[in-house]
Amino acid sequence: MDEKDILAHIDEYVGEEQRLRERLRRGELGREEEHRRLAELEVALDQCWDLLRRRRARRDAGEDPERAAGVRPPDEVEGYLQ
Repeated sequence: MDEKDILAHIDEYVGEEQRLRERLRRGELGREEEHRRLAELEVALDQCWDLLRRRRARRDAGEDPERAAGVRPPDEVEGYLQ
């Protein structure tokens, strides 16, 4: 996945967040379902931002950004602040 693909995923996830909030506001979605999906989107976004930062750091260091591997598992990405 290149930088363009990662940014496209980020845009997609942010758009879905906005649609979920709008559906909740219109009463088309329950709060529990909204919270569940928002939590999933938050993890997916964190994974995308993590991968993007690692790719950019490798590029800035003169290394191949493709060697930044892939998306890290949720427990690894979400565990940064713990």
